[in-house]
Amino acid sequence: MTGKNETILYQTNELPEYIEVRIDEERETFWLLLNQISNLFERDKSIIPRHLKNIFKNKELDKNAVVAKNATTATDGKTYNVEHFNLDAILSVGYTVNSKRGTQFRVWASRVLRDYLLKEA
Repeated sequence: MTGKNETILYQTNELPEYIEVRIDEERETFWLLLNQISNLFERDKSIIPRHLKNIFKNKELDKNAVVAKNATTATDGKTYNVEHFNLDAILSVGYTVNSKRGTQFRVWASRVLRDYLLKEA
């Protein structure tokens, strides 16, 4: 990657549309909006904040460390501060969300972690 902040598009055969991912090389993470997380895990947009609230309440993650507000210009021409959630928040939601896509995510993440640990052993 060439810049400190890049945008990539994520799409699989299962997703009806792509998800735009903001890469932040400086912080070694990427960011998604709430609606992107809900699309990723095929859950209603109202469900994801409940998972995040529990994650922050249980001190699994510090909200200040995983949430960033960025100015976004909407189609109406107005600028809004919108919350973006980093990879740590996305992973935590993926481990708590109850959906087919959430299950697929957990299977994939467990396999990647197992492969990594066995490779390093």
